[in-house]
Amino acid sequence: MLISYKWLQDYVAIPWEPEVLAHRLTMAGLEVEGLTPLAPDLPRVYIGFVLESVKHPGADSLKVCSVDVGDQGIFSIVCGAPNVAAGQTVAVALKGARLPGGLEIKHAEIRGVASEGMICSQSELGISDDHEGIWVLPAELRPGLLLTQALGLDDVILDVSVYANRPDCMSVIGVAREVAALTGGELKMPPADYTELDRPITERTRVTVEDKERCPRY
Repeated sequence: MLISYKWLQDYVAIPWEPEVLAHRLTMAGLEVEGLTPLAPDLPRVYIGFVLESVKHPGADSLKVCSVDVGDQGIFSIVCGAPNVAAGQTVAVALKGARLPGGLEIKHAEIRGVASEGMICSQSELGISDDHEGIWVLPAELRPGLLLTQALGLDDVILDVSVYANRPDCMSVIGVAREVAALTGGELKMPPADYTELDRPITERTRVTVEDKERCPRY
C-alpha cells in the first residue's frame, strides 16, 4: 500500500524524517519496502509569471519573454515553445538549476539575445512525458515560490506491506494510528458528519458492559 508522508501528517504529528519513520514502522511490524520521492528534487525551479512575450528579432520560431519570479527578480528568457504567451503562470528554471535529464541551466545568448533561464515543460522537469509545450500552471500560484512546494510535490511515498492480520492498517488513518502509538502523539481523526437514513441504532439495540474490568470498552 502506498502512503503519502505529507498526508499522514494531516492526522498525526511526525517527529521523524521519512527514512526514520520507515524504520520505526518496520520494527513495529508494518514493513516499509521502499521510499519514493513524489517528484524529482528541483532546486532553483520556481513559479514565474510571463509579463511579456514578443517575437525574437533573429528567429521566427523563438520568443523573448519577460518573466516575473517574485523575490528572485524579473528575467529575460528566450523560449521556443509554441504555446508560451503573456499572462501565463509557468515553471522557470534559473541559473544553477540542474534538471532530471542532466541539463544545467546557465545564462546564455541565443541568436544575439540574452536568456537568463528556461521556461520548462513537464517532461523537462521529470513530472510526466508531456513535451508538447511549456507547462502552464494555475494562475493563483504566487511567483517566486519553489515549484515543488507550491504544488505540494515535496513529498515522499512509503510503500507499506500490510499483512492480513493487520486490516486496521489498510488505510491512511490506520497507519496514522500506528504512528501515533509509536510517538505517543494524538491521532487527529477527521470529523464524521452523516445523516442516518432510518431509526438510530440506539433504538434498535443496546449493549451493556456488565464487567468493566474484563471488558472496559465495547
